[in-house]
Amino acid sequence: MPSEYQFVPDLAALAPEVPADAILSRTFHEDERLKVILFAFAAGQELSEHTASEPAIVHFLDGEAALTLGDDQQHAEAGTWAYLPPRLKHSIRANTRVLMLLLLYKG
Repeated sequence: MPSEYQFVPDLAALAPEVPADAILSRTFHEDERLKVILFAFAAGQELSEHTASEPAIVHFLDGEAALTLGDDQQHAEAGTWAYLPPRLKHSIRANTRVLMLLLLYKG
């Protein structure tokens, strides 16, 4: 009988070392309501301003980043959590190596 849950004992283990000029992403869960992506940013890398059509949550697991939400600039570090409503413009710039979890909620 297939399991009804997914258990990941160490999210960081899912993200290999990041090359100096890269952002890596790995989708490790997806179903009809939710997509979960682990991002690893090398220091200095950036996701430029964009929007999403569905609500999202970002949870920073390691490192430090500049997180722009709408017109507000925030400092993000391990433990930072943010809810992003649909169509909110946002961007992320890694000040150090960053490990971040993105949860995308499907309509």
